[in-house]
Amino acid sequence: MTTTHLLRRAALLILPLALGACQSTPATPQQPWTADLGNGQYQNPILHADYSDPDAIRVGDTYYMTASSFSNTPGLPLLQSTDMVNWELVGHALPRLVPENVFATPQPGKGVWAPCLRFHDGKFWIFYPDPDFGIYVITATNFNGPWSAPHLLAGGKGLIDPTPLWDNDGKAWLLHGWAKSRAGFNNVLTLRSMEPDGRSLLDTSGQIVIDGNKLPNYKTLEGPKFYKKDGYYYVFAPAGGVEEGWQSVFRSRSITGPYEDRIVMAQGKSSTNGPHQGAWVTAQDGSDWFFHFQDKRAYGRVVHLQPMRWKDGWPLIGEEVDASGVGQPFLRHAKPMASGVVPVPPTGDEFSGTALGLQWQWSANGEPQWYSLAARPGQLRLQAQPGSNLREMASVLTQKLPAPAFTVDTRIELSATREGDRAGLVLLGMKYAWLGLRRAGSGSQLVLGVCEGNEHACTEKDQLVVPIDANAAWLRMTMADGVASFSYSLDNSKFVEAGQPFKASMGRWVGAQMGLFSTGGTQAHADVDYFRVSK
Repeated sequence: MTTTHLLRRAALLILPLALGACQSTPATPQQPWTADLGNGQYQNPILHADYSDPDAIRVGDTYYMTASSFSNTPGLPLLQSTDMVNWELVGHALPRLVPENVFATPQPGKGVWAPCLRFHDGKFWIFYPDPDFGIYVITATNFNGPWSAPHLLAGGKGLIDPTPLWDNDGKAWLLHGWAKSRAGFNNVLTLRSMEPDGRSLLDTSGQIVIDGNKLPNYKTLEGPKFYKKDGYYYVFAPAGGVEEGWQSVFRSRSITGPYEDRIVMAQGKSSTNGPHQGAWVTAQDGSDWFFHFQDKRAYGRVVHLQPMRWKDGWPLIGEEVDASGVGQPFLRHAKPMASGVVPVPPTGDEFSGTALGLQWQWSANGEPQWYSLAARPGQLRLQAQPGSNLREMASVLTQKLPAPAFTVDTRIELSATREGDRAGLVLLGMKYAWLGLRRAGSGSQLVLGVCEGNEHACTEKDQLVVPIDANAAWLRMTMADGVASFSYSLDNSKFVEAGQPFKASMGRWVGAQMGLFSTGGTQAHADVDYFRVSK
């Protein structure tokens, strides 16, 4: 983005010019992504944010969704909708990860993998796997909580992607996949007998009921979801990998098999790669729908919604290709039902309330002393924490990227006396970049930091943008096509580009995240006036 364009955008903001000014009252920004097109149709993805491995259900007239959260906390996001297209983030089911000592520091790619959401016996259930510890179960009477503490149903390495089924005869079952990185094998689904209360398993090892190694061209069979319809047991399960794979369905008259198999959705001629892993939901009117994700690398695994119908006892998802029984994803489609309100998950935060916006997550288990909304009312105070590499710090406050293109604006004031204390706006992935303030001598510097390397390590290099007399600045990040451009202003009028554009990178099984940080000595802190996200 050119300086001229940045100036034009800045001129639209009516903000105080004084560096010491407190929070202003902004105009309502245009949402960076809305799936509802307002004409009875919707566009995919319905959530252009990293709600990975989504699972969804309907209870009454309301739809509910959760997703993977890996090592971010709070974990297991809780989303709610009345029409399957427009979603509201209402909370998280997992305040802290267990074991707590393990997740005191970031654990990229670990933690909460693909969960399964169910409603049974008058309560909500989430079965979620941690590939290093086993399968946990939590329950709640009300969807937005409180949720019970995690109960370890099945301990062990490599157990992933659990899905329960309570059968008509009163018996309960659990089907799950395997992570080769921990178990040494994958591509198979194992069936276990389970106590109906979800507290224990009734067998010692279970049995493999679906073996992808016996199917042509199958690899990485995983992410199963268990259903029963018209006397058939159906297992919806993806295969082929997150970026190139497809959605398969398996069916059998007996829960132990043998299971027939069919590919029911693939990319086909569409632009949606790797369409798979999600949830079958039946609407109030009896129509069937399927939620799935698409891996968009730096943007994460975004959520799509497809119509689903039945053909010869098999589901067909999306638009059928050449009468083949295999569907391909729609980019636009008629909405499942009309709705008045068009909510979207929050992105911006004026920090004017008593709690952080629900979109915020820490990079590991958070601590209350890391921040305050009361120390300077109307602003977020981030207490500096020791550390240098932001990938290794739990105290980085992050949120998902909300759209293909968007702009973030914030104002940060640094209070520091120690050389090197710093605070800023960050785009965090396997690589990361940040723009912010750093204490230097008796003054401050505006600095652009870039850390490049691989998924295990990166080395940060800082570039002095400009020395400044003040201890505050307006910071901006503009994102488009996976590339971020940073700029700054000292008067909230004239914005100046800082360094070269930065190509965002995905994290470990997650998309890049944007956020805020403050590092340095215990006496330092940063006050953040607002965090505004616009189209």
